[in-house]
Amino acid sequence: MDLTLQGSLLDLTDEMTLRDLRVGTTRHPLALGAWVDVRPGWLAAGDELFAALLRDVPWHAERRQMYDSVVDVPRLTKFYGGDEPLPHPMLAQARDALSRHYAGELGEPFVTAGLCLYRDGRDSVAWHGDRIGRSRDSDTMIAILSLGSPRTLALRPRDGRPVEGAGGRSLRYPLGHGDLVVMGGSCQRTWDHCVPKTAEPLGPRISVQFRVAGVR
Repeated sequence: MDLTLQGSLLDLTDEMTLRDLRVGTTRHPLALGAWVDVRPGWLAAGDELFAALLRDVPWHAERRQMYDSVVDVPRLTKFYGGDEPLPHPMLAQARDALSRHYAGELGEPFVTAGLCLYRDGRDSVAWHGDRIGRSRDSDTMIAILSLGSPRTLALRPRDGRPVEGAGGRSLRYPLGHGDLVVMGGSCQRTWDHCVPKTAEPLGPRISVQFRVAGVR
C-alpha cells in the first residue's frame, strides 16, 4: 500500500509554520449551544510532519466488539497522554498555540493528543461524540489538525432534529492538508460527528485530536 503524500501546491513557503489563529478562522454557530471553528491552512508546509508521523508513530490496529462479532477498527490509532512526549515538536507547538488562543473560552490547556491514520478512503470513523469523561456533562473543546489527503468531517444533531440549511442532512466540512477544525460549546454532548468512507481514490490522512484532561 502506498502511503506517500503528494505535497500541497497551495503552500507559498517551504518552512513549516503555524499561521495566526486570529486571522482566517471562521466560527460556525450550531444549534443547541454548539459551534465549530475552521481555520484553513493553519499549518503551512506540513509535508515533513506528515512523513515523520507516518514513520515514527507506533500505529496500533484495534479490534472492537460489534453485535456478535469482533471486527477490525477501520483506521490505525495512537493516544498520547498528558505525561507522554509527543512524537514531533510541531505537535507540541500546535497544542500550546491552541491553548493560548482559546484560554479565555476554555479556561484550561489542551494536554492530550489522539492520532488516527486513515490509510485510504475505505478507512473511516462512525457517528459518535467524544463523551467519555467530563465532556459527557460539560462543555469542552476538541481541536483537530488534519494532515495529508482531504477528507470530510460531517456533523449532525444527536437528537435527530433536521439541520437548518442542510436539507435535513448533516453538515459537511471538507478538511485539507494543514487545516484546523475546533468543535466547541456543547458539540460533543449534543452533536455527533464522523469521517465517512468514500469510493474516491484518496491517499492517506492523519488526524491529530487535541483534548483537555479527562476527556476522550
